[in-house]
Amino acid sequence: MDEKKDNNTEEIIEDNLDSNETHMECGCEIRHKERSDKDKKALLTRLKKIEGQVRGIEKMVENDIYCPDILIQVQAATSALNSFNKVLLACHIKGCVAGDIREGKDETIDELCNILQKLMK
Repeated sequence: MDEKKDNNTEEIIEDNLDSNETHMECGCEIRHKERSDKDKKALLTRLKKIEGQVRGIEKMVENDIYCPDILIQVQAATSALNSFNKVLLACHIKGCVAGDIREGKDETIDELCNILQKLMK
């Protein structure tokens, strides 16, 4: 995906940040992030493209395509997932984290640090 499309998607997501809600279901805490239809569509579109890439890789393996060619496609899918993570993380920081900090919920900073540690493994 080119840089212009990535920036465009980020702007769409940033424009429509909604509140973060917490619900109790089945005795465990399940947190929800309300997203606008526009934001959901942008994220889901990215995921559908990644899903298509993975299916393409699967077909390459089924058709005994040369290993380096498959590896290049795997790297493309990995990059697409990393790009998805960047957009989602930016949305989380600008919406959920910033809002929680404004409300005095400093534990959100610890949660963000833990998420970043996991993402950087």
